[in-house]
Amino acid sequence: MSTGIERFRADAADRGIRVEIVSRGRARSLEEAAELLGITPARIVKTLVVKRHDGSFVFALIPGGRKISWAKLRRLLAVNKLSLPDADTAKAVTGYERGTITVLGSETALPVVADATISGSVAIGAGDHEHSARVDAAPYLSAVDATIADISDPE
Repeated sequence: MSTGIERFRADAADRGIRVEIVSRGRARSLEEAAELLGITPARIVKTLVVKRHDGSFVFALIPGGRKISWAKLRRLLAVNKLSLPDADTAKAVTGYERGTITVLGSETALPVVADATISGSVAIGAGDHEHSARVDAAPYLSAVDATIADISDPE
């Protein structure tokens, strides 16, 4: 069985995504992770697993300092109900623990929706608690076939 970071690296390579793995140590918050990486929280893209009312899931990519706008995401996905699954369910779906979840290497392929404010060089989860990955947002979002839309609000 491969580790999360190994799955991440393999999937990035398979998709032709250039990633820079950064060892940062374990962070207790988004702000602490940003500090360890020497970037602002807005440069970190959170990968959230969202559950639809029919039991299916989607990834929502949201920059630090912003939160999911449930109304906007429901409208985009044409559903009446969405929720965040518990940590065990998110891990069962992706193979990743919360705080390490990433589209790359997920054990289940899910549709990806990315907030329209994501751009430039960003940090994403790399499959474990000790690392992040730097990627250029545009090729990353293209490689994961993300739907780009306004799905967030300031925190």
